[in-house]
Amino acid sequence: MSTIVNCAVGTLTAYSPNPVKPWDQSRVQHLYRRMGFGITPAEIKAALKRSPSELVDALVTEAMNMPLPPAPAWANLEYKDYKNFDQEIGPQYIEWTTRWMRDMYKNGFREKLALFWHNHFVTQGETYVCPSYLYAYHKILQQNCLGDFKAFVKAIGTTPAMLIYLNGVQNNRFSPNENYARELYELFTLGRDNGYTQQDIVETARALTGWNGFTAICAPIGYNPVFFDSGNKTIFGKTAAYNYDTLHDLLFQERAEQISTHICRKIYRHFVHPEVDETIVQGLAKTFRDNKFQLAPVFRQLFKSEHFFDDEVMGTIIKSPLELMISFFRQGGFAFEQQETTLGVVYLAGELGQQIFQPVDVAGWPGNRNWVNSATLTGRWASLDLGIYGLYTAEPESYRTLAKALSPKHDDPVLTARAIVDFWLPKGLYRDADYGQAVKTFKWEVPETYYTSGSWNLEWEYVPAQVALLIQHIARLPEFQLT
Repeated sequence: MSTIVNCAVGTLTAYSPNPVKPWDQSRVQHLYRRMGFGITPAEIKAALKRSPSELVDALVTEAMNMPLPPAPAWANLEYKDYKNFDQEIGPQYIEWTTRWMRDMYKNGFREKLALFWHNHFVTQGETYVCPSYLYAYHKILQQNCLGDFKAFVKAIGTTPAMLIYLNGVQNNRFSPNENYARELYELFTLGRDNGYTQQDIVETARALTGWNGFTAICAPIGYNPVFFDSGNKTIFGKTAAYNYDTLHDLLFQERAEQISTHICRKIYRHFVHPEVDETIVQGLAKTFRDNKFQLAPVFRQLFKSEHFFDDEVMGTIIKSPLELMISFFRQGGFAFEQQETTLGVVYLAGELGQQIFQPVDVAGWPGNRNWVNSATLTGRWASLDLGIYGLYTAEPESYRTLAKALSPKHDDPVLTARAIVDFWLPKGLYRDADYGQAVKTFKWEVPETYYTSGSWNLEWEYVPAQVALLIQHIARLPEFQLT
């Protein structure tokens, strides 16, 4: 698949609607696709009554103030608390992963960010195999996703999930382990080969020692000063008896520019365009530094900007498997509470390469073009088919409801089909012939005389089937894979 060239020309100046770039359905949907998992027709109408900047502020503030989900009954269970650990933990993993699916559907931006940070501060559930560790790790992602990034980095490093995944529990003054120190710099803060040396990693590992209080499977992991290396360490050319806290102080003081640029570049690539605009990244990085590494100001500036709302940014990122499936239900306003549905999404996303709480490696899912190849594309079609036809079997009237909400004229199949196409695709279709094929699919096997005589309208008995067939057709278009 060829690279999508970034031709966006807007700056970080706040977007002001104008006749060339109006505040319309497509831009509202663009905002909600990138900040969440889509928006329903009714929500579009409400959003259009607010200014872009006002709406972005509201979405960011909502995410910051959103309460965390209630802790599950097993949130603090240790191995010794189980009657049959191996049999009981499976349902607990399923409970929390399906809970997160429902939260993604309902909570939009907060969960989109938590998923982003899950792919940044990677752990793999199969390495620690403990529901309470998984819950604690996930809670950290949700709590810190828009807050103080320095505090976020410090918090994630001492979660049991991370301590086990990157061998922090094995890092002690007698036998240092460099795994976490290396990824702290290479992936989590600075970027590969960007402002650190191998000797910095060696010395940093010494500063991170002491988190070795691992006494039993699935038990709390605490700090044990016996295993801490209290000697002097030289890191970034500075010498002191650095420990966990003072190491992070040093890192953010001495490498502020590298951290801010690396993180803002990653944010840009994930939320804006796969091809980075370095001028925009540097502007965001300055905002990040000026606000003492608070994340919310960066996201506010980015999502309010004329650059973000540029036509050339829309429809340029390939949906992840989770985005593909959840946005189908979220955007259509389709029911997503049933355990069978959410568990199905977890399973299908895993089959398509995105197993939740189990990224492919420490660098995370590569994303974008890596989501689609000759094998996964047909799998994506088949997965959507299951969703489309499962919904048709369970809630067929959902399709009629959607069509009526979108169609400007309920007895006009052409306008109805075009409205449905434009609703599902970031920038619609480029050729009239493609719209013509969509209309043909929507008309189905209904005799043309029903349309020409005015006998057909959206109250007709078989409209849900027509809408389902059209959505299946749309889901096979290349444009549907984009957000």
